[in-house]
Amino acid sequence: MVIANAKSFFRYCACRKNLNPPYPPFSKGGNLAGSFESPPLKKGDLGGFKNQQTERIYGKGYKTRFLRLSAARLCLIIWWLLAWTGAGLAADSAALPAKDWNPRQVERLQAPAGGKLTFAVLGDSRSNPPVFEQALKDMARDPSLTFAIVVGDMVEQGTLAQFDEFFKQIRPYIRMPFLTAVGNHDLGKNQDLTLYREIFGPDYYAFQLKDNYFIFVNDVEPNGVGEVQWLWLEKELKRSRSYKTRLVFLHTPLFDPRGGDKHHCLPEATGRRLAALFRQYHVTHIFAGHIHSYFSGHWDGVPFTITGGAGAPLYGTDPKHFFYHYLKVTLQAGEVQVEVQRIKTAGGH
Repeated sequence: MVIANAKSFFRYCACRKNLNPPYPPFSKGGNLAGSFESPPLKKGDLGGFKNQQTERIYGKGYKTRFLRLSAARLCLIIWWLLAWTGAGLAADSAALPAKDWNPRQVERLQAPAGGKLTFAVLGDSRSNPPVFEQALKDMARDPSLTFAIVVGDMVEQGTLAQFDEFFKQIRPYIRMPFLTAVGNHDLGKNQDLTLYREIFGPDYYAFQLKDNYFIFVNDVEPNGVGEVQWLWLEKELKRSRSYKTRLVFLHTPLFDPRGGDKHHCLPEATGRRLAALFRQYHVTHIFAGHIHSYFSGHWDGVPFTITGGAGAPLYGTDPKHFFYHYLKVTLQAGEVQVEVQRIKTAGGH
C-alpha cells in the first residue's frame, strides 16, 4: 500500500506539467493505485517505473524530467515516505506487545548437544506478579533450561493492557524461548480468541525437537475441543508416533484429581474422549493447569501433571498439593522426568 501510493507521489513530482496527482490516493485497485484490495505490484513497477502505463501517461522522456528534480523536492519525497512508514511501524508496535509470538519462539528453539532436553513448565501466573517474577528469576538462574512453557492463564482477563503487562514482565528473562498454551482467562471480553491470536498466533499448534513431539491443545472452547481442532489433533498424534516422546500441553485438566464434588475440569464426556485418544496414540505425558495446585497421576493409563502454581490464588492449604511452583522437565531416551521446583514467597508457600 505504501509503495503503491509512493509511486503515485513520485509520478506527480516527476512531471512539472501535472499540478494534481493523476488520480486520488486509494481511488482504484490494480497497479496504478494503492488500496487494501490491490494485487501485488509487478516486477518493474518500483523505483524506475519501467512499464508501459507510466510511459503512456508521461511519455518516453519522463526519465529525463525525473533526473532534473531539485534536491529539495527529493528531500520532501524521502521525508514523506519515512513519515508514512514510520507511523505505520509505530502504530503496530503501540497496538500489540507482540505479533505471532509462539511461531517466532518455535523458530528460536535449539536442541542442545547430547541426548538430554530440559525445559520448564508452569501455569496460572495471573494475578500475582511478585510470585511470577520469582519464578522467572529462578528459571533464569538455571542454565540447563532450554525453554519454558506456560499452560495458560497468563492474565486475569485477555485485554490489551494486561497482555502488555505480561510481556513487560517476561521480556527481561527471555534469553530462552517462552511458549504458551491458551487458558480460559486469556480469552477476550466476549470470550473470544481474536486478540490472543493476534498476539500469540494459532491457539493450537505442534512442533518437534530432536526425538520429541510437542502438541499444544486449545481446550477452553465451549465444549473443550471443537471438531475442527479434533481432526487436527488426530493428525498430529498420528504423526507423533515415530518420535520417542509425545507430549501434550493444555490448560483445563481432563479430570479433577481432587474427586468428590470438585469438577474444575473438562466436561466428563470430553475428558473421557480425550483420554481414550491419548491412550490410543501412546501419549507419553500430559501437562495441564487451571487447578491452582500440584497434582500428578494417570488418566486412562497416561501420565499427567497439573501445574497451576505460578501465581494465581491457591485452591487449598494441603502442603502436598497447594504451593507455588514450576516444573523442571527432562527428556532422555524416551523417558520423562518431572522435578517440582518450589517458589519461595513471603507467605511461606
